[in-house]
Amino acid sequence: MTHEEMKNRPSAMLCTVGKVALEKMESLSSKIRDNVATGTDILHHGFLREIFALASNRMSAEENESLAGSGNPLWVEKTSESHYPHIRLHGGALEDDPPRLTL
Repeated sequence: MTHEEMKNRPSAMLCTVGKVALEKMESLSSKIRDNVATGTDILHHGFLREIFALASNRMSAEENESLAGSGNPLWVEKTSESHYPHIRLHGGALEDDPPRLTL
């Protein structure tokens, strides 16, 4: 499935993908705790953990940028007047830069 096709999926589908990925990560975590995980299980677990960390980071960045854009007082670290740092998902994932905000 191409990136463009994924962007056009209904949000319910994407939510289901996230739930299934979380269930798989929990299953792999259990195998790791029980010391029965294969090398592939460990690799997949690490990949899923990275996806969830990136998603969490993106949600936090979007929330901070939204609050800053609405004029609410909060501290955010910026690398320039219009850019808020966050982990980038290069290689055909979500848009690269957030909308420009005027503070």
